[in-house]
Amino acid sequence: MTGYRRNFVAGGSFFFTVNLAERRLNVLTQHIDELRIAFRETRRRHPFTIDAVVVLPDHLHTVWTLPEADADFSTRWRLIKSAFSRRLATGERISDSRAAKGERGIWQRRYWEHTIRDENDFARHIDYVHINPVKHGLVSRVRDWPYSSFHRMVKLGIYPEDWAGDITDYAGDFGERS
Repeated sequence: MTGYRRNFVAGGSFFFTVNLAERRLNVLTQHIDELRIAFRETRRRHPFTIDAVVVLPDHLHTVWTLPEADADFSTRWRLIKSAFSRRLATGERISDSRAAKGERGIWQRRYWEHTIRDENDFARHIDYVHINPVKHGLVSRVRDWPYSSFHRMVKLGIYPEDWAGDITDYAGDFGERS
């Protein structure tokens, strides 16, 4: 078994990318209400702050801050994924290895996690979350993507409504350093 090393920092902030197993599907946006319920249920039992989130058809990006003395984001992701999966009808393609373990075939088993290092890193990842629908060619303006915390941040005065303008050729300096 591969040894995955995670950086568990109590009270830390983290950037995550979580993907569907079948990257060509649009299950997340098609079932956005079920995904919201899964997040809500998990946050009620295991609180955390969603600093930013964007849901695309086949993956999502989010930045979380965990409560002080709590570093357990793995349990939260397990609960979110399983709660969402239970709300969907069965019938997805399931590999033999998943079937042998009684697993669904909705999510990729793993996810990408990055520990936020400082305020600049935090801001870069928040920007990356919000620019992502443009990066993937889903919209040409950030404000046009409905499944994003960008709209909440505009209301809070953190971003102007026209942040990033109209983008026809994406080339941004967001997220991880080059």
